Amino acid sequence: MNPTSSTKPENPSQPERRHRSRRRTVLRIVALMAIVPIVLFVAAYLLTDVPSPDEMRPNQVATILASDGSTVVTKVVPPEGNRTEVPLDQVPGYVRNAVLSAEDRDFYSNPGYSISGFVRAGRDNVLGRESAGGGSTITQQYVKNALVGTDRNVVRKARELVASAKMARQWSKDEILGAYLNTIYFGRNAYGIAQASHAFFDKPVDQLTLAEGAVLAAVIQRPSALDPATDPDGLRARWNYVLDGMVEMGVLAASERATTEFPAVLPVAPSSDVPPGPEGLIRTQVAQELSAIGISRRDLDTGGLQITTTIDAKAQQSAVDAVNRTLVKQPDQLRAAVVSIDPRSGAVRAYYGGTEGGGFDFAQAGLQTGSSFKVFAAVAALEDKVPLTTQFSSAPLTVGDLTIKNVEGETCGTCSLTEALKRSLNTSYYRLTLSMENGAQKIADAAHQAGIPKQIPGIDYESLTQFGGPPETGIVLGQYQTRPIDMASAYGTLAASGKFHPPFFVQKVVDADGRVLFERKSSDGEQRIDPAVADTVTQAMVPIAAYSRNHGLAGGRASAAKTGTAQLGDTGENKDAWMVGFTPSLSTAVWVGTAEGKPIETSWGGAIYGSGLPSDIWKETMDGALAGTADEQFPTPQQPGGQQSRGQSSGSSSNGSSSTGNSSVGTTEPGYSDQAPTRQRSMQSYQDDSQWSAPPARTQPPAEEESVPGRQSIPPQQQWNAPVPQQQQAPVPTPQAPAPAPPPPAPAPPPAPGIQILPGVTIPLPG
Repeated sequence: MNPTSSTKPENPSQPERRHRSRRRTVLRIVALMAIVPIVLFVAAYLLTDVPSPDEMRPNQVATILASDGSTVVTKVVPPEGNRTEVPLDQVPGYVRNAVLSAEDRDFYSNPGYSISGFVRAGRDNVLGRESAGGGSTITQQYVKNALVGTDRNVVRKARELVASAKMARQWSKDEILGAYLNTIYFGRNAYGIAQASHAFFDKPVDQLTLAEGAVLAAVIQRPSALDPATDPDGLRARWNYVLDGMVEMGVLAASERATTEFPAVLPVAPSSDVPPGPEGLIRTQVAQELSAIGISRRDLDTGGLQITTTIDAKAQQSAVDAVNRTLVKQPDQLRAAVVSIDPRSGAVRAYYGGTEGGGFDFAQAGLQTGSSFKVFAAVAALEDKVPLTTQFSSAPLTVGDLTIKNVEGETCGTCSLTEALKRSLNTSYYRLTLSMENGAQKIADAAHQAGIPKQIPGIDYESLTQFGGPPETGIVLGQYQTRPIDMASAYGTLAASGKFHPPFFVQKVVDADGRVLFERKSSDGEQRIDPAVADTVTQAMVPIAAYSRNHGLAGGRASAAKTGTAQLGDTGENKDAWMVGFTPSLSTAVWVGTAEGKPIETSWGGAIYGSGLPSDIWKETMDGALAGTADEQFPTPQQPGGQQSRGQSSGSSSNGSSSTGNSSVGTTEPGYSDQAPTRQRSMQSYQDDSQWSAPPARTQPPAEEESVPGRQSIPPQQQWNAPVPQQQQAPVPTPQAPAPAPPPPAPAPPPAPGIQILPGVTIPLPG
């Protein structure tokens, strides 16, 4: 053997090298599979925040109070139900053991989580099985409900596992069990064992028997299904399983088990989550407002809030009683809405949107207002330097293929805008609109200034427009949709001498610990309308309530009001009737109609006008709300700066205004209409309810017209027909052919002699 030679190890074969490489790769993968979950678990454990037992917030009822801070209007029961905390030592031991038997028999010995349950949940989620997520300990169930949610996926289950492990180290077993019993769902809208005890047996939890406790433990597995009303056999089988498990756990003697009988269980009570009356609709408005001011739904559900609203208990009861007494003997299909607002603050004092707390809210519905919208035309006229003493003909008016009339042929001949407003003369105010450049738009602008919002829920385009385009002349007669709450608010702006205050419901919010979460500060409002303009329009409205079938307020209390009625297309039947009016301290809007927009008639078959049932409701609401308060007077209007008379306007529209009127929409559910009013041939769709039973009296023009540059004074007994200026307004496309030029109207009858007692208000003389 050569001493210089050496033995070289044999090189491993290529297959062996590949085998070793694969083995190392597999070992690395196995190591990663073992290490990565541990690392992730440790990281998640360190990052997961588990609150202490004192920091957990169980759901509690929020109480909505009237403005006096003590009268309960309604309550807000959380979506998960009402929870009442009870200490664990108030839950009998056998009831606790029954729950452990049903849900987690080794609760006091396990680490708070189940790895096998987690693996099963992951498998079932991958396989899409309905049982995914089962097999949890009581700790995991509590974490799922209180912290991580109930989504069925592996990520949520992993978060549950981590939080449960950490909670088991930080909380005592009794703390976990107590929290679990106070939050778990038992069915029947009962969360927590205290509520469940009342829902199933109508007794406090500390008075539960062994058999009753076993029933509550049994329903936890499937609370909606395991109920005597739905599955009595399934419930009894689960009840037996619970008692047998207690024997196996050594916490119940077999002899006692043998003599325990299934107890009597109460029938399911109707859900009380939504208050049945109009208070439920108030609750909805309060909840929406709380969200808008930053108080979350979680705060509402868990804070035990005391919410002081603006609702005046006396005013609210007056509104409810007024509706009930007025409609009790009327057709069942009639519906009503009443909203009362404090003009000086915007506080909603009374709110009635319907009888069903969870139903449709007519106070929030977009509805045609009829002639109650003429008030905004009066505002627009004054802002356009047209005084309310200006004379207009009230003769029937034809514009193209449209005919505008007054109800029952009512006429004043030629009279002031003040008188025409009192008598609710459509033709006079339609002529006013035509006489102003862009008159329809100016009326819309005036209404928006007063408080009619530009966006109304349920309408996709800007309010008071024709499908989002310029408004048509029919706006002056209430063509476009407006909500009752907005009419009360906008009229309130006039009552406040032109200052606008947004309507609101919530005054103060205090949580269960007495902390003030919100308190509304007083506001000076926003001056939207010149005080002289607002007060002048108010004075023009003062005679209307008494004139409209004697609906003046009790004791001669000063009020300003306007009625309104809208027809159903050209059927000649009415579908919406209004009365809106105010004192210096309260503005109230009343609507009467149907849910389907059908014709409205009284039980004796008469058509309903604003001066009828709505005015009855308005007067009773106002009288009741204001009883015992000071009789306030409206301010004396000052002359608007720079106002000049525009003289008289003729009954002719021969200059061919491009704006035309519209009748009302067809049958639609209020608040859900997605169509603007369509053209009809008769503008009687907007007829109102002046006191047509009285003989029409004609007023005399003022003895001396206010001067207009370049125009001579008009002799007292001479009627002057001024040309109507062309209205500069973009035409709105319609399916009809262009309207032909209208023929000139017949001359108005000469005015009768009378004595003028106020500008535009004349007492007719005999003969």
